[in-house]
Amino acid sequence: MSETVLVQSRPRQGIRALSAHRSYLVMMAAKIISRFGDSVDSIAYSWMVYMLTGSEVLMGTLFAVNFIPGIAFSPFTGVLVDRWSKKRIVIIAGTGRGVMVSLTALLYFTGLLEPWHLFVVTLINSSFECFSTPAEMSLVPRLLPKELLLTGNSLTSSASRTAELGGMAAAGGLIALVGISGTMVVDAATFLIEALLFFFVRPQPEAQQADEETGDAAATAKSSYWKQFVSGLRFVKQKRLILMTMLAGAFVNLCLCPWNVLQPVYVKEVLRSGPFGLSLLGITLVVGMILSGVWISQKGSRYKKSSLIVFGFLLLGATYSLLYVPPLFAHNPLYAAALFSFGMGFAISFVNTPMSTYTMEVTPQHMLGRVGALSSMIVTCMIPLGGVIAGFAGTLLSANVVFLVFGLLMIVPGLLLLSQKSFMSI
Repeated sequence: MSETVLVQSRPRQGIRALSAHRSYLVMMAAKIISRFGDSVDSIAYSWMVYMLTGSEVLMGTLFAVNFIPGIAFSPFTGVLVDRWSKKRIVIIAGTGRGVMVSLTALLYFTGLLEPWHLFVVTLINSSFECFSTPAEMSLVPRLLPKELLLTGNSLTSSASRTAELGGMAAAGGLIALVGISGTMVVDAATFLIEALLFFFVRPQPEAQQADEETGDAAATAKSSYWKQFVSGLRFVKQKRLILMTMLAGAFVNLCLCPWNVLQPVYVKEVLRSGPFGLSLLGITLVVGMILSGVWISQKGSRYKKSSLIVFGFLLLGATYSLLYVPPLFAHNPLYAAALFSFGMGFAISFVNTPMSTYTMEVTPQHMLGRVGALSSMIVTCMIPLGGVIAGFAGTLLSANVVFLVFGLLMIVPGLLLLSQKSFMSI
């Protein structure tokens, strides 16, 4: 009998194991639909901005503005997320984003859209996202058992990337068929569908936790906003490994900024290609993410999360650095670059998914909003700085040389983490 129980309790991995958790599958479907809309929006919105203003400077400014709420508000929204209904937050945020995108489409269709409208809409939508991102993170451990978190996160990541790829492929056709306004309406519909699907998500009741300082569970709900905010900071400070993963994630974003900023320059001036080359690099990157996410969901639980993360850093740094090489080829440098782009995408899931899973596993449910928001702020705060560095570096050096330098820098945190015995134990 004991042997039978042991066999039955062994956790299954993959989509079959998730089939018993229907609420999580509904949440996954909502994220897939929303991600498809985000991908369509990224193309339609940027095209709309360029058609409206014709200004590359304004486009860059809007890109920077998009990160302001995340950096400025995330630590504070995290406390509110921990206090409020996570499911309700996601529904309100999805509905709000859908309404704002619909309003933008209407203003553009009627010819009333002005540049200042774009800044307002961008700030509002980014603020909604400041609430929805930690709320969704907080919901996951209440929808899945601990042993399935890595599988669920990996499959959701792969499915979302697949939807992103579909959105990239569909955006051009949608713009040609229904115009920019119609495409924006499609994007708005995905947010509204996401909000509707979350009505059918049934998370388990959140376990009541005792206040860290008073030991009284009732005091948690009554404690001041500031006390909860400080307790979140203290928790992250005490959990050194979580802080290490956050800082490592911030460094990854810093190093990847040249890839995001200088990719068109690299394709045009270094690879001597055009829009097809830019699309090919983007597609191979996403395909790499999809395949690695599927592999992690099926096989990742056999390995320590630390081993997956270190492997991801080393592979990401190596393939990023190798983007220096394709211009040296006499024939078809684009396809060599696409191969290394695929390698970068394959590596990214090994870094991101185990990091987020570890945070979900070790953080008490009642603090996930604060910790998730703080993580989001730390990880994204380096992006504006990285964009500025990439811009200046691109004026001084060839794009492939910049990729070589930042790729080599990417290897450094992998080696540092490998030397940390406490980290390698997770």
